[in-house]
Amino acid sequence: MNIVDLSQTIRNNMPVHPYDGPVQVIQDKELARDKYNNTRIEAGMHAGTHVDAPRHFLDNPKYICDYNLESFIGNGCLLDVRGEEIITLKDEYSGKVQTGDIVLLYTGQGPYFGKKGYYDGFENQPTMDLKLANFFIDKKIKLLGVDMASPDNMPFKIHKALLDQDIFIMENLTNLDMLLAVPKFEVIALPLKIEAEASIVRAIARY
Repeated sequence: MNIVDLSQTIRNNMPVHPYDGPVQVIQDKELARDKYNNTRIEAGMHAGTHVDAPRHFLDNPKYICDYNLESFIGNGCLLDVRGEEIITLKDEYSGKVQTGDIVLLYTGQGPYFGKKGYYDGFENQPTMDLKLANFFIDKKIKLLGVDMASPDNMPFKIHKALLDQDIFIMENLTNLDMLLAVPKFEVIALPLKIEAEASIVRAIARY
């Protein structure tokens, strides 16, 4: 069994979306002084690699912990969309994307996470068009993952369209290049059991 880690590392003062507060990962107990080590974290649920649930943008009472865990485990489908400023529907997607898939868009932005410009100019990252979002809705995929800050920006029409159909959105993935030559893989991206509109996840692919 091969495992590919698709997650960014959570660390103190890591880069976050301009709309979000800072991340603090602080060791507040030390072995020499306190007889044990302990680390405290303060972070929004949209830091690093995370999954958005419908409640993020919609008037939905369900927290992310209320959804079946099967929603975050499934057959992976990687779409290589590098070089596309607007990510559009292609004819070959009809046969490639199957019902219940977890679709990953490989834009090539992942290695820039943590570098200047990833969040500073996130509006200039590729965006997905509504026709492709509607295709994913018709296909009834479970989850859409991207190796960038967001599949869209204000007014977040893509987010709202997908989340309205209980299609989750996973952002800030990494290492998608390691799946280019893998014909079949599974994605596991379990959220914390937390009453929130999103959750930091440890996303992996295995084959």
